[in-house]
Amino acid sequence: MAIIIGLTGENCAGKGTVADYLARKGFYYYSLSDIIREELAAEGKEITREALIAKGNEMRRNFGSDVLARRTIDKLQPDRNYVIDSIRNPSEARALLATGRMTLVYVTAPPEIRFERMKARRREGDPRSFEAFKTIEKLEIEGKDEHGQRLAEVFSLATKKIVNDSDFKELYASVDELLAEISSEFKPSRPSWDLYFMNIAKVVASRSNCIKRHTAALIVKDKRIVSTGYNGTPRGIRNCNEGGCPRCGSFADSGTKLEECVCSHAEENAIVQAAYHGISIKGATLYTTFSPCLICTKMIINSGIREVVYNAEYPLSELPLKLLKEAGIAVRQVKIED
Repeated sequence: MAIIIGLTGENCAGKGTVADYLARKGFYYYSLSDIIREELAAEGKEITREALIAKGNEMRRNFGSDVLARRTIDKLQPDRNYVIDSIRNPSEARALLATGRMTLVYVTAPPEIRFERMKARRREGDPRSFEAFKTIEKLEIEGKDEHGQRLAEVFSLATKKIVNDSDFKELYASVDELLAEISSEFKPSRPSWDLYFMNIAKVVASRSNCIKRHTAALIVKDKRIVSTGYNGTPRGIRNCNEGGCPRCGSFADSGTKLEECVCSHAEENAIVQAAYHGISIKGATLYTTFSPCLICTKMIINSGIREVVYNAEYPLSELPLKLLKEAGIAVRQVKIED
């Protein structure tokens, strides 16, 4: 699971500069206003600040206050880091926070500094006086319309704050500090090594041609898979699902007619494959979807494997597990969903 940094703040606080800096560091950029721009463009309307505000309010009234966030979330991919700008309604912020991936950052600066930045950009439609600037901003920050801009409530949801009252160097340093904090706090969900290897074993089991039960085993050394095996008939023999094994073909009761079974077990195949390719498995760990049978247990002991990790118990497991423990081999059960 990757990181999302959400940006909110007053006009000309520097959110765009922060977003550009994060984009240089590999973050993919989205602005909630882009959703509004798409709507205005589709209607053939001029894209102005006033048109964006009006259309955004209209969309929130018609489709829900979090519509811009929901449409943006639909575009996100789980393996990418994102920076999302123009979060102006608390419902938008909550929808993004509900993903469990976003840190909401409040970017701010004193109003006098922001007004000077606004004048410097010379954008048509911007207020010409400081008083007009403050009046418009107050309406946006203290908005009461449920579907409109309610910046004060959004600011209150932010858990990080950047004060952009100096030069670019200071701002970039603040963003770097923010990333360091988020990286230490952000703990992406990762499976344990046991779950990682056991889930791989489940995939290996899907290659089994046995018509009674699909099982698999992995042999792991230094957290690397050195051999795999799944149950089925020996090399060159008709597959079990093609009639190669009379016991499986008759659907014998579990634990009966084992002398008629032509199939090799998963653990057996994993050990034999390692030998076939000249790979030492002394000191390795064996992961298996079922605890080993008696024959496989003897092979495990004599091969030098030091640990067996299994998911489910084999029907005749009491003696094999007892022998493994007597031989000094560590045995653990790690259950995963079937």
